[in-house]
Amino acid sequence: MRKALQFFLLTLMGEYSTEKLEKIGLKVGRNFSRQAQCIIDHSHCWLIKIGDDVTLAPKVHILAHDASTKQSLGYTKIGLVNIGDRVFIGAGSIILPNVNIGNDVIIGAGSIVTKNIPDNSVAVGNPAKVVCTKSDYINKNREFIKNRPVYNKEWTIRKNITEDMKQKMIESLKDGIGFVE
Repeated sequence: MRKALQFFLLTLMGEYSTEKLEKIGLKVGRNFSRQAQCIIDHSHCWLIKIGDDVTLAPKVHILAHDASTKQSLGYTKIGLVNIGDRVFIGAGSIILPNVNIGNDVIIGAGSIVTKNIPDNSVAVGNPAKVVCTKSDYINKNREFIKNRPVYNKEWTIRKNITEDMKQKMIESLKDGIGFVE
């Protein structure tokens, strides 16, 4: 019953389940994580291929069509979308048609990807531009984490963080970023 209600609500909001999209033709690899309110173009999902170990943060949109020409030309533009392996796409990002995102890529929150993004890249902005390699970004944060507050998974909602722990976290983050498992 709960799954049926969830399916109904998602469909009402314009979201199709990953399983339904795969039945229509979406290609998805292993360890795919699609968080809340992500929209994958159901009308052309067979033009979209998503690799292994890909995470879509909340409110990501992946489009394989662009109807801006429909009224004037009578035709809608369409294009393939390929997302490689080990890709993280940040909250609120939009991936447009005819885009390839390479392997080992991070797309920053709120980015609009209008052109191909090469392997081992971090891309941010509107339009998204490569700002560094993923390797450089991870190495920079590997050093940064040594001097910042770090919390294990006990400090998360999924492990029932306490009110006292929340207050301690707030205090420790007043001077900047921390990290949680």
